[in-house]
Amino acid sequence: MTEPAQEAQKTYDPNRLLDALIEKLNLKNDAALSRALEVAPPVISKIRHRRLPVGASLLIRMHEVSNLSIRELRDLMGDRRSKYRISEVDGKPKAQSGGDGGS
Repeated sequence: MTEPAQEAQKTYDPNRLLDALIEKLNLKNDAALSRALEVAPPVISKIRHRRLPVGASLLIRMHEVSNLSIRELRDLMGDRRSKYRISEVDGKPKAQSGGDGGS
């Protein structure tokens, strides 16, 4: 692992994000958080134990529920990347097959 990747690994802590959401939403525990975010309770557990990353769709849902900006949410969990690597294939429409698509 490269040195910057190791440094990022030291500061990344999804528990801070989950705890901050519980506090902001005045919830009692992870089960209540999972209901608020409309995800299964094991999802929260897997994120806490770092077996599942916080995905984009969950991050957006956290934003919708908490009214915290995506930047604030990412800062809470220690994700301070300013650039993202996107494949050249991502975002391009899929090639159409040779059929006419009709009858």
